[in-house]
Amino acid sequence: MKITEFMNNKKGASGIGTLIVFIAMVLVAAVAASVLINTSGFLQQKASTTGKESTEQVASGLQIAQVMGMHNGANINKTAIYISPNAGSSAIDLSQAVVMLSDGANKRVYKYDSTFHKDLTDGGDMFADATVGWKTLSATKFGVAVIQDADGSCAAATPVINKGDIVAITVNTTSFTATARTAISGTVQPEFGAPGVISFTTPATYLDDAKVVQLQ
Repeated sequence: MKITEFMNNKKGASGIGTLIVFIAMVLVAAVAASVLINTSGFLQQKASTTGKESTEQVASGLQIAQVMGMHNGANINKTAIYISPNAGSSAIDLSQAVVMLSDGANKRVYKYDSTFHKDLTDGGDMFADATVGWKTLSATKFGVAVIQDADGSCAAATPVINKGDIVAITVNTTSFTATARTAISGTVQPEFGAPGVISFTTPATYLDDAKVVQLQ
């Protein structure tokens, strides 16, 4: 009788130990599953954000429609860079854009100045001094002349351009070397996306009866 009771007690102890091990395995598996779920969720969110930013970076950008200039007989002193967003581009804030121009010897960087924002959607003389303040536009700032903006997104404080908008970036290049036969290159670099590329050579001679010339 005592032997039988002893054997029964031994089996009970073994069962409790197995149960403890089983519960420990379940707890470990639950913790591991929780870590994996959290990690996969984080990675999914990160991948989604990265994909969105990559698509925005690749699809967005600016295109240069043309570059027009006005000379003073010896130098291109007023330059208007006509731009619009690329097809499928996200909205672009020009207040965060940078214009860079180089003649091979010097390189100038221009930032937006809201003082020189002008609405020309109803027409006007682009190169008139009173239009966009060419005389007071400094050698480190650029202005924006709005040519087409159906939704009114390109305001002075927030010059944002989107689908269908056309604007001219106005630059005073009086102090910039743009004499005859000068190769000028540069970019209009938005906050994100592909830049608009500028590349032209100034005319071989400046004629008094052709003050405004197409450069690109």
